[in-house]
Amino acid sequence: MALELRQSLTLTQQLVMTPQLQQAIKLLQLSRLELLETINEEMEENPVLEEQPSGDSDEDGKGDEVDDEKIEQEPPELPEVTVEDNAPDDVDWENYLSEYNTEWTSAPYEEREAPAVDNITPASSNLYSHLMWQLGMSSPDDEQKNIGVHIIENLNEDGFLESTLEEIAQVTEKPLEKVEETLLLIQNFDPVGVAAQNTRESLLIQIRFQNLGGSLVEKIIMDHLGDLEDRKYNRIVKTLSVSMSDIIAAMNVIQSLEPKPGRTYSDERTIYVTPDIYIIIVGNEYEIVQNEDGLPKLRISAYYKDILRNADPASEGVKTYIQEKLRSAAWLIKSIHQRQRTIFRVTESIVRFQRDFLDNGITHLKPLVLRDVAEDIGMHESTVSRVTTNKYVHTPQGLFELKFFFNSSINKIDGDAIASESVKERIRMIIKSEDMLKPFSDQEIVGLLKNLNIKVARRTVAKYRESMGLLPSRKRKQLF
Repeated sequence: MALELRQSLTLTQQLVMTPQLQQAIKLLQLSRLELLETINEEMEENPVLEEQPSGDSDEDGKGDEVDDEKIEQEPPELPEVTVEDNAPDDVDWENYLSEYNTEWTSAPYEEREAPAVDNITPASSNLYSHLMWQLGMSSPDDEQKNIGVHIIENLNEDGFLESTLEEIAQVTEKPLEKVEETLLLIQNFDPVGVAAQNTRESLLIQIRFQNLGGSLVEKIIMDHLGDLEDRKYNRIVKTLSVSMSDIIAAMNVIQSLEPKPGRTYSDERTIYVTPDIYIIIVGNEYEIVQNEDGLPKLRISAYYKDILRNADPASEGVKTYIQEKLRSAAWLIKSIHQRQRTIFRVTESIVRFQRDFLDNGITHLKPLVLRDVAEDIGMHESTVSRVTTNKYVHTPQGLFELKFFFNSSINKIDGDAIASESVKERIRMIIKSEDMLKPFSDQEIVGLLKNLNIKVARRTVAKYRESMGLLPSRKRKQLF
């Protein structure tokens, strides 16, 4: 059989993700802070990009659309900004400076080094540094200091010891008795109860620090902490042969203790959310306003436009470099504008679907899926999904993530549908208004929801209640 080479022509279609398209998709799903970081990085890498001053604006609004073909020939014309000098000619500037700026004119400028970041950043003490400071102030010997450092380093964020005393003794090569002595010292540091191995031990340390050892409080913590958690007060009364008033008094003391002593010095900080878009009421209608505060307005530098226009024909490398940067800058500006328009259109569609929510609150939230908004604005579901990720909207009902408005539906008794978030809100309102001496069980909540024309199963109520962090009825019950 003879071997031969042949050429054949075939026509195929395939989707090619260009770098520009990948960048546009990436910008679409970035949060506000991530977008700001990306813009700053691009401005550092691309010299053609510059931030438009706050007083300047495009006169004809042609900055939104940039044609790549025109960039290859010549960069787009940008409107020139002229500043009129209206200052009067008869101002005596020398007299003005001598009268109002005597200190500035007389004192020579002294160049000083900027203060270190550590000096201007507020210092916050965490659990580790707080305990290490106390360990140093307790004047321990070398052995005790070495053991104390290992104990403090093995505490979790709640202040509990995650290693056994035997392990610490083995690592430090110190006697077990010395480890136990050091542990007792640290457990009486502030916060009291730290370095315990569990919640029960931490609570016992705290009540003994308050000279309540041997009291009813200690007996309840040692033997009946589980019954106290399950609100089984009658069992505690029967076992300890005490009155209910004594149990109530002991319970008040226990509730004043800290079950997680380390969280007082937690490193976690509150992260404040800045909304990407605002929905405000104007008359009887809702208007959508995008939050542009803090986002730099980009434009193409006229300086590089002049360089490209006056470039020497021999310097093809410079011309090619500037054209490449111009295309990259133009695409970035175009992608950012497209991102803002897409967020606006998606929010506009959500307002149309969720008008009852904006008027009356969460209980009137309607079932909504990505496909509904995608069909309404003529986009793909994946685009809507990217737009609603890590984006927040401020509404008359509060601040919500855009994903909040998309939730599953639950059928009503009469055949209509209601959003799952609305059902959760009604469960929360029922539990909030219940009698704490006799809280509603999950089955009773099912009956109350049925009276509101909502049909759900008991396990659904339990699932929604747990997702909202609400305890079961036996743990919500109070004695008084």
